[in-house]
Amino acid sequence: VQLQASGGGLVEAGGSLRLSCEASGRTLNSYTIAWFRQIPEKEREFVAGIFWSYYGTYYADSVKGRFTISRDNAKNTVYLQMNSLKPEDTATYYCAASPDRGSFRRTSGTYDYWGQGTLVTVSS
Repeated sequence: VQLQASGGGLVEAGGSLRLSCEASGRTLNSYTIAWFRQIPEKEREFVAGIFWSYYGTYYADSVKGRFTISRDNAKNTVYLQMNSLKPEDTATYYCAASPDRGSFRRTSGTYDYWGQGTLVTVSS
């Protein structure tokens, strides 16, 4: 599975961005897709995730109510709609994928495939 993340950029606080994660190489049936983010010298942090086989979604408390993860089966793409952005959302965002393992995993080490990262900068 190859993942291509895009959609990052510079936005003012309170603004919105939509990140995309397009998968190629195989369809994502029976996969879990997640978004993580990372700032320098910090560990990669779970943001949101979705099961491909059924519509279960998961969010970090810090983004709940502001971010929405969704998927487009036909395009083999997962989106992260980010609203009401805050300066503390500034980070490089990565999408990741792994085969479904029965329960949702929020730990970056459990994901097998990673996109290249897209930078989100929120100015105050």
